[in-house]
Amino acid sequence: MTLIRTLSLTALATTLATGAIAAEGASIQLGPRPAYLIDRMPEGPLKDKLASCAAGPFRTSDFSIGHRGAPLQFPEHTVESNRAAARMGAGILECDVTFTADKELVCRHAQNDLHTTTNILASDLAETCVTPFAPANGDDAAAAECRTSEITLAQFKTLTGKMDAADKSATTVEGYLNGTANWRTDLYSVEDGTLMTHAESIELFKSLGAKFTPELKSPSVEMPFDGFSQADYAQKMIDEYKAAGIPASDVWAQSFNLEDVKYWIENEPEFGAQAVYLDGRYNVDGFDYMNPETFAPSMQELADMGVKYIAPPFVDAGDNRW
Repeated sequence: MTLIRTLSLTALATTLATGAIAAEGASIQLGPRPAYLIDRMPEGPLKDKLASCAAGPFRTSDFSIGHRGAPLQFPEHTVESNRAAARMGAGILECDVTFTADKELVCRHAQNDLHTTTNILASDLAETCVTPFAPANGDDAAAAECRTSEITLAQFKTLTGKMDAADKSATTVEGYLNGTANWRTDLYSVEDGTLMTHAESIELFKSLGAKFTPELKSPSVEMPFDGFSQADYAQKMIDEYKAAGIPASDVWAQSFNLEDVKYWIENEPEFGAQAVYLDGRYNVDGFDYMNPETFAPSMQELADMGVKYIAPPFVDAGDNRW
């Protein structure tokens, strides 16, 4: 079994940041951010080594994965965010896959994040939100919840992407939407971010010369949804790669739901051969990542199921899981 950690371009801390827009296929651009971080390091061998590499040359790598594109600077899961990630050298790009009311697949980190990642609350589609915007009042924070499952694909395509953020102290929709953290930027979201269907992401990533790591997201709605089962959902995602002529060897399908991974192994074995089980058991009572005896299923049991790739969360020095 291969243990992998799903790397993201967020770890590069916004490495594009250049004013020039590179053409597809041009040399990789990192922008000033990496050099800025190196400059701020304490003197020592590591700083010297990194500084010696600062001028490049840089190249695209499959070890560099655009997680939601390049979301520290660009609205996530947009055309612009993924182009930026490719220009920074991401060899693999990710579409988090969910579905609309008419069961079409789109790229969103969660089925219920439209209120923080798009302009839906400021549009006529605000009336479709399962939790309408409620302003902050006393000790009660501002709240809203808007789902892709409440709108059609045509309606989804009228929305625009924004930086994923909300000001929960806001008393107006405008204030709620204007919550970008000070360690991020709205510099590249001044113009509207272009949302994508899953099929459109495939064509874009292909045009950028990238490979694919789609994640089938857990629905916010009860499944089956209007006759659309979890198996239908898992199959539809793979079908869109097959329809686009993408070889299975270029696709690392992901899910936190082990049943999805097992479905691909059993029903789409070429894609299932490198499907990635995203291990979310770190929050399960009694689970100790330092003690294999607490793993259920065990690594051997996962291997016996045909699971070859597992991506555990990152654990930082503070024992925080990412």
